[in-house]
Amino acid sequence: MGDTEEILKQVHLLIEARTSNADWLRDLCVLLQRERPHYNWVGFYFLEGNELVVGPYVGAPTPHTRIPLDQGICGTAVRERKTVIVPDVGQDPRYLACSLETKSEIVVPIEHEGWILGEIDIDSRQLNAFRADDHALLQTVARRLAPLLAQETAGRA
Repeated sequence: MGDTEEILKQVHLLIEARTSNADWLRDLCVLLQRERPHYNWVGFYFLEGNELVVGPYVGAPTPHTRIPLDQGICGTAVRERKTVIVPDVGQDPRYLACSLETKSEIVVPIEHEGWILGEIDIDSRQLNAFRADDHALLQTVARRLAPLLAQETAGRA
């Protein structure tokens, strides 16, 4: 399992290279999945109106390309403005099934200056896969991405 500090150094390098790499967010998903083998689906959802829209990801195709904010664990993370960790998705009625192999999930909102921009969503084929170090790593990544994504969003407006 990848060391958190080493992963964050690699995240920094991807962020620094983003102007010359249009796929930097997908590359970030690849990095997280490679360094944390229990991350089986790694992706981003971005807030558009009252829906979350799938962004770059790695893993099996998802049928959930648009998620209303009143549905699923992803919607819950945005509504509650906090990380949601589900140790056993089979026991959580909020879970929107994507794969029968998924056993646990973590969703980390990306927030900038009080605005939710999107979230990092990770599924695992292991029960109770996400520990304190996963939570800390993903929250740090979300904090580092927030101002960049806010800038990109403002640039598209």
